Amino acid sequence: MINVDFNNQQDKVEISEEMFGLLREVIITAAELEGYSGGEVSIAFVSNQQIKELNQKYRDKNEATDVLSFPIDDEMLGDIIISANRALEQSKEYGHSLKRELAYLTVHGMLHLFGYDHHSEEEKNEMRQKEERVLTQLGISRD
Repeated sequence: MINVDFNNQQDKVEISEEMFGLLREVIITAAELEGYSGGEVSIAFVSNQQIKELNQKYRDKNEATDVLSFPIDDEMLGDIIISANRALEQSKEYGHSLKRELAYLTVHGMLHLFGYDHHSEEEKNEMRQKEERVLTQLGISRD
């Protein structure tokens, strides 16, 4: 089973223990669908300012983003950094729950850890199909 560590480094958006449990299920489901049964993933929830600094440092983009992924290897799969502020903003913008947005960003981050990307339309479509498969399997809808 995959070990998941959570690190909530922000205090603007409340993230409950129930949410951590759901996101753990998202990670496990995504990993199983990709053929992974072990390893470790860490997820940090940060502010827009923190993720902006990381985005500048590692991607040379001077802007806040919603999620960053840092793959490591097959044992320590990697780190996922999520802007909790951005997730809340996007949930309102897209008209769905914070639960849905955090689950989506988590599976999106996991797919990046597995080597998927979305530079081309074909890659983007493949990622979207995999994201929806995980969310659908867990009953996480856009409601």
